[in-house]
Amino acid sequence: MPVAAPPHRIALIGGGFSLDDDRVLDDWALGHARSPRPAVCFLPTASGDAAVYVDRFLAAFGDRADCVPSVLPLFRRELDDDALRAHLLAQDVVYVGGGNTANLLAVWRVHGVDRLLREAYDRGTLLCGISAGANCWAEGSHTDSFGPLTHLADGLGLLPGSVCPHYDTEPGRRPSYRAAVAAGHLPGGWALEDGAAALFTDGELTEAVTRDPGTGLYRVDPDGRGGCTERRLPCRLLEAPPR
Repeated sequence: MPVAAPPHRIALIGGGFSLDDDRVLDDWALGHARSPRPAVCFLPTASGDAAVYVDRFLAAFGDRADCVPSVLPLFRRELDDDALRAHLLAQDVVYVGGGNTANLLAVWRVHGVDRLLREAYDRGTLLCGISAGANCWAEGSHTDSFGPLTHLADGLGLLPGSVCPHYDTEPGRRPSYRAAVAAGHLPGGWALEDGAAALFTDGELTEAVTRDPGTGLYRVDPDGRGGCTERRLPCRLLEAPPR
């Protein structure tokens, strides 16, 4: 019998170790990995491989017995093309940090990481991230990569539509994203508040969760009359396990 293709999964995370100390959203994301003890690779590209961000990841994941963490720097790259491909394809989870979405995409393309991530995705690796690390998977996103908030009609296109992170915590995010969708600068998409997370399987939303009942996930679409519609999606409340 033919072997079934693995599911294609992407997780948008509105927190995790970047913002929270309780690990709730990171635990949720790792729970969707294909292995009970997943290999998890952190890509800090969007921050310029900031040492403080790498240290924060290692502090959060380095002492976990339920995963095997690693970090892939590109600004001081150490792996040749074959080793880079082998490392990324060996990962069960690729976790992308926040920072500058436009710079992240440019650096990935120079090093061929965009193509390798597509290959890993097709093989069943869970792709996830926060902020720029959520934006990058979609066709377009809402970003401050160029200073003021604006639309970026660029991305890997693995997730149909657009993404807007920090929907509730950064001033101007909500009206600016809604205006971009209404004007057709961005396709309809997903707006994520800090504290929430969403799982997409084969491009479709399959789960939405939150660590705080006051935060959630929204679907924003053009209404065909020069405006947009905004719909809040039900989210399952996650509880922090005892440590």
